[in-house]
Amino acid sequence: MQIFRRFLQQEDLNFLLTNRIPRAALTRFVGWFSQIRHPLLCRISIAAWQLFTDLDLSDARKQKFDSLHDCFTRELKPGARLVDPDPGLLTSPSDAIVGACGRVEGRQVFQAKGFPYSIQDLFGATQDTSAFQDGVFVTLRLTSAMYHRFHAPHDCVVEHVTHISGDCWNVNPIALARVERLFCRNERAVLRTRLDSGQQIALVPVAAILVASLRLHFLDLLLHRRYRGANEIPCQAKCTKGEEMGWFQHGSTILVFAPKGFELCAGISEGTRIKMGQALLALPR
Repeated sequence: MQIFRRFLQQEDLNFLLTNRIPRAALTRFVGWFSQIRHPLLCRISIAAWQLFTDLDLSDARKQKFDSLHDCFTRELKPGARLVDPDPGLLTSPSDAIVGACGRVEGRQVFQAKGFPYSIQDLFGATQDTSAFQDGVFVTLRLTSAMYHRFHAPHDCVVEHVTHISGDCWNVNPIALARVERLFCRNERAVLRTRLDSGQQIALVPVAAILVASLRLHFLDLLLHRRYRGANEIPCQAKCTKGEEMGWFQHGSTILVFAPKGFELCAGISEGTRIKMGQALLALPR
């Protein structure tokens, strides 16, 4: 099995199998299949999933699932994640592997070495991105086996949500090193939040192949590729630090943007594994 895993991890083969296929059709199929409620089919599917990933369900609130979707969007046991209470810190909204991170160069960031994109392209033409000029950003990649719910990184008010329809490219490092402006091509939502101090923070959940839908609790809304509702959604949703904001239907990426003056916390660099609630960014002193 390890040999087979290494075979699938070859870059050319991985890119071919996860991108040069009917991405939208496969995503719709997996969305339908994952919702099938059948105990035996669910157990077999999870067992197959565990053969190819490091799926660990030991911290899940329940151990028996009604469907693959039920497993994908599982809740955790109480106390499984501790949220850093320091008001001077933004915490990670999700379990993740840190991707590209660091300074925003003007209004430009990098998805991978040599692959820049503008935050204006990411946020959409309707959004004012001046608050994040010369700021800081962190890319948080959720693998398929991870906990898929995301939480407020600080006490804040969600003031606006922008839904941007798009493609569903894979967002793994292999694809990020080959497809220019990938995050700006995929389905995504831009969550504009404001801290009590007045500073703006933006969370940008980006969909990917097999996962093109996002549940937002504070709007009681499911955003997906066939969503036909309003794309600009003003709101005034107050969230406390660590409060659950929603979930992905599978795994994907969350981009976090903060203004100039914020700093990456110690130990946060590309390749770092982080849990929801751990320190991510330090507020300006």
